[in-house]
Amino acid sequence: MPRTRHTAAFALITAAALALTACGSGDPAAAPAGAAAAAERKVPTTDVVSSVRKDEAAAKLLPADVRAAGTLTIAASVGNPPGSTYLADGKTVAGTDIDFADAVARKLGLRLTREVASFEAILPALDSGKYDVGTGNFGVTEERRRTIDFVTYINDGQGFAVRDDSRLKRVTDLTQLCGLTVGTGAGTTFEVTLEENRHLCTDTGREPYDVKTYNDQGATWASLQQGRSDVVMSTINGLRYAVEQQEGVRFLNEFKRLDVGFAFKKGTPLAPAFQAAVNGLKADGTYDRILRKWGIGASAITTSRISPPEIK
Repeated sequence: MPRTRHTAAFALITAAALALTACGSGDPAAAPAGAAAAAERKVPTTDVVSSVRKDEAAAKLLPADVRAAGTLTIAASVGNPPGSTYLADGKTVAGTDIDFADAVARKLGLRLTREVASFEAILPALDSGKYDVGTGNFGVTEERRRTIDFVTYINDGQGFAVRDDSRLKRVTDLTQLCGLTVGTGAGTTFEVTLEENRHLCTDTGREPYDVKTYNDQGATWASLQQGRSDVVMSTINGLRYAVEQQEGVRFLNEFKRLDVGFAFKKGTPLAPAFQAAVNGLKADGTYDRILRKWGIGASAITTSRISPPEIK
């Protein structure tokens, strides 16, 4: 039965999410100004980056032409907090992806030219050379490692959320979703995981689950609240953050952990410098300050790695 009651908190998070450019719009008019302002109050704005100083040893790992130019072009998929979101002005981006990218740039003595792009467009654009690096809470998978290099900075992964009236308690096997409708982001590892495993239901004689994909988180949450989806699959950190901002929904459980990293064209010479910069942030305390700011201490990694194997 569709649910038509929207709480004020849900309206705020939906309005904020709909203002994002997961679909590349970037139109601040996509959310009412009042709702966006209220949503902004939920987003921490503490400055944890400006004190970062250049690490000469890490900077020397950059290619000579990059050091000379002093700039890199970065594509950012702006989705939902804590990974990335817009503040009330509809222009300023904030989130873990943003803080880590800005902090690494300071470590390397670089200026970033940031362009907001849709999640599904960034990885192909890296291969074409349109961007030097991309952020978007990109999980490291074996499929992606074939064409993309990664430098890890946190650990996140896949999880589920449901309405309070759901009978689901914990999803440890995707066959528990048979016959249900699952809402998730387009072009994500969640969509891939769900589509690749739909056969598990029919293999056992059950009705397969239906996968509904959306280009922004606002639409995904609306589908859950309104009863068009029975369960949402998204990032662990994103789900935990979102359910704290709205009533009537609950985080279900973690399903699979994945390392998350900066994304580069395969064979990039930038990876060693970025790895050194992330590890430098860990050494000087900035890394922990960023995690505390966004409340994701459980996503800490021990050390940054270049394209590690997918966590199984």
